[in-house]
Amino acid sequence: MKAKKIINAIAPTRICDVGGWTDTWFAKQGCILNIAVFPYVEVQIKISQDRDTNERLVVNLENYGDSFNLNPNKIKYEKYPLIEAAIDSINFPKDICCEINIFSLMPPGASTGTSGAISVALIGALNSLTKDHLSVSEVARLAHEVETVKLKKQSGIQDQLCSAFGGINYIEMREYPYASVSPLRLSNNILWELERRLMLVYIGSPHDSSAIHKIVIDKLGNDAENSPYMTALRNIARNAKEKLCNGDFIEFGECLNQNTQVQREMYPALVCDKFENIIEISSAFNALGCKVNGAGGDGGTVTVLTDGDMNKKRILAEKLNKTGYKVIPVYLDNQGLRVW
Repeated sequence: MKAKKIINAIAPTRICDVGGWTDTWFAKQGCILNIAVFPYVEVQIKISQDRDTNERLVVNLENYGDSFNLNPNKIKYEKYPLIEAAIDSINFPKDICCEINIFSLMPPGASTGTSGAISVALIGALNSLTKDHLSVSEVARLAHEVETVKLKKQSGIQDQLCSAFGGINYIEMREYPYASVSPLRLSNNILWELERRLMLVYIGSPHDSSAIHKIVIDKLGNDAENSPYMTALRNIARNAKEKLCNGDFIEFGECLNQNTQVQREMYPALVCDKFENIIEISSAFNALGCKVNGAGGDGGTVTVLTDGDMNKKRILAEKLNKTGYKVIPVYLDNQGLRVW
């Protein structure tokens, strides 16, 4: 395909979702602090002349080594439903053909909001082909609807907002799914030190966030909004915001530990044996805090806040990698969705 035009988009993933679970329909109200990071999701669209065919879209999933064709007028959610539903969210122009390439260094199912970032990047890139001129808030809303409306999956609102806005954000959801996003204005010293201390550890297997949500929903019952777990998580997020703004890494790390403890109490399987092992190893290296990312379960990642001793951090990373886990380098992202 000889491209007439190339569109690029990147959207960050999310770690350290303090207060996660309170951004859901069953919690109704929530407070969440999360951090947007590299590895990004990358989308590249190559646009060419109409080839006079119904299957005017070619989608390349670089991570899976797979490609497939789509008719934008008759999209069925059957091969890669998330991708197909995201494409179906945009009024695709009738007079062009596209080759869409999607890639991320973040492992699939890493509990870092990667599916939300895919939808945000893809919708943001495709939006530039239309005259709709969506705002980042609107892109986030459509990306959330991909999972909850089109695919009827369980999903909180925070992943899509984090990916669209970037930065370190405090999200207040006063009534699902409506929320305000407040970026934390941190000094460079705090930002640089936070980035230096953070570590992301992948246990080596993916998780199914929607399936975990269903189990927890059944456990919490009809009055989840007033559950002591939801109340505790909201309060921890508020406290984490204050401690991070003050550059108090010891107390911020304790907020991460408290959040993980609430996850254990809410449903023990959210913090599986491998997560516990990572936490135990990290604690032996004086890590200040560990947060099981996302919904947790039997797959995904842990955010570790180390104590600032970089030699010790490198030895910890080596230990975790040798134990069979994978330490994924992360860097703070302060821009969110970018399309050019």
